[in-house]
Amino acid sequence: MPQLPTPSSLNLRRENLPSIIQGGMGVAISGWELAKAVARRGAVGVVSGTILEVVMARRLQLGDVGGHVRRALAHFPFRAAAQRIIDNYYRPADDGSARQLKNVRAFTVEPSLPLQELTVAANFVEVFLAKEGHDGLVGINYLRKVELPMPFAIYGAMLAGVDFVIVGAGNPQDIPPLMTQLARNEKVSLPLRVQGLTSKDEAVAVEFDPGDIYEGAPPQIERPACLGIVASTDLAEALAALPDAPDGFIVEAPSAGGHNAPPRGPRRTDDLGQPVYDERDEVD
Repeated sequence: MPQLPTPSSLNLRRENLPSIIQGGMGVAISGWELAKAVARRGAVGVVSGTILEVVMARRLQLGDVGGHVRRALAHFPFRAAAQRIIDNYYRPADDGSARQLKNVRAFTVEPSLPLQELTVAANFVEVFLAKEGHDGLVGINYLRKVELPMPFAIYGAMLAGVDFVIVGAGNPQDIPPLMTQLARNEKVSLPLRVQGLTSKDEAVAVEFDPGDIYEGAPPQIERPACLGIVASTDLAEALAALPDAPDGFIVEAPSAGGHNAPPRGPRRTDDLGQPVYDERDEVD
C-alpha cells in the first residue's frame, strides 16, 4: 500500500496548497480521468464518490474498455472479493451477446456483503486510477445526505491512498471520527437522518466492520485529511470546536449552486424563482 501523508504531517496552510481544487459531484463526470489530469497539473484532482458501485458494475458489463477497471482491481488488496466482482459483472466487449445489464442492489440499513465488497472496491478503483502514474494530490467528494454507502465508500478510497475526503450536502461532523476508526480497521457506525424520527425513538445507524471484508491480517491504512464543505460561519465554528474536527474547510458561497444551504430568514425569490441571498448568508 502507498504510504501517504497523515493529517498531522500534511501542511494545510493556504500558501502550501495548490491554488485550484477541482471538484464536482456529477456521477462519472468528475471521474478518474479528469482528476488525474488536474492532479498532474499541480492542483487537487477530485473524483465524485456518488454511486461508484453502480458506475463500476456498468463499466465492467460494458466490456471495461481499456481494461482500466480490471487493472485497478488487480491491485485491490482483497483478491477473492475482486475476483468475485469480475466473475459477477465483467463481460467482454466483443462477446456478441445482447447487453442486458445487471442491476446493483440499492443500499439498505443492512447491506449485503456482496454490495459492501462492491462499494469498497469501486471507490478503491476510482481513486487508484486517479492517482496512478504521478505523485499529485487526489481527493474524493461525498454527499452527506447520500449516507448509506458512506462507511464502505470511504474505506475503499482510503485503501487506495486518497489524500482528501471532502464531504458536503449536510453536516460532516460524524465523518472525521469515522475515518479515524476506519484507519484502524475498526467497526464503525454512522448515524442516519431518518424522517419522522423523534428524540424518543431509537437511533438508526448503518454499521460496517472492515473485518467482514478483508482476508488475513488487516491492511495498513493512512488516515487522509477530511475537508468539510461549509456555507455558514456558525457551522464552521461548531465543527472546529469538535474533539475530532475536520482538518480544513471548503467555503461554499451561494453562487456555487448545488447543495449549499438555503438563505437565512424568510424565503424570498427573484423574478426567475431563484432564492435571494443577502449579507446574512455571507461566510466570514
